[in-house]
Amino acid sequence: MANTELRPLSEANHEPGGQTIATVVRIVNAIIRPLTKRDWRHQDRVPQSGGVIFVVNHISNADPPAVGQFLAFSGRWPRFLAKASIFTIPVVGRVIAACGQIPVQRESTHSKEALVAAAQAIEQGRALVIYPEGTITLDPDLWPMRGKTGAARLAFTTGCPVVPIGQWGAQELMPGRKPSFPRLLPRKTLRFAAGEEISLDDLRGKPVTAATLAEATTRMMDAITVLVAELRQATPPAHRYDPDNEKTT
Repeated sequence: MANTELRPLSEANHEPGGQTIATVVRIVNAIIRPLTKRDWRHQDRVPQSGGVIFVVNHISNADPPAVGQFLAFSGRWPRFLAKASIFTIPVVGRVIAACGQIPVQRESTHSKEALVAAAQAIEQGRALVIYPEGTITLDPDLWPMRGKTGAARLAFTTGCPVVPIGQWGAQELMPGRKPSFPRLLPRKTLRFAAGEEISLDDLRGKPVTAATLAEATTRMMDAITVLVAELRQATPPAHRYDPDNEKTT
């Protein structure tokens, strides 16, 4: 049963933008709630305090508000790594900055600054959302594809827990890889499921090598895929799509 009451957000109660966060959550909910249906599962697995990375599959440009609602109503306010250009949009930029979102200068020498800011947020007890795939999946059937190692690197740097979240349904609301107007009718069901913390303890004591990062990333994508399969009630492909090789691996 999905929780429909906004739980107290510890982050919102202990930072300058707390009132803005609460207001944004309620406004977005007022827009999304009448237009969509919810199938939210395992909200009790969402840690209620402390730094944490939530790793999520990426299927639509409608993902961020949908993921944000799921986590906010599960007790956590998520930080996203957002394109720096969004922060320059009048009003919108000020709002997302006040909500603690982290700008990313993509393909720039400043891109590493975002990872430093993300690590600092985690160390301050914040919740960070990362799409390990780095972009909307290229898998023909929208299954999770091979992930990048950024989330694993942050997990090893900060020592924080990593919790997987699977989602399905946002691709019906806003299909395709380019921004578009939402397809509101008939009402779409946004499905989310949180998983148990991903076991990385056996890797944390090892040197952070390419092999260690790859293994941690594979565990993340495996955990996400299990949740997506539960939501879709379908069997995932035996091999994961690899965008670099344009094939499954």
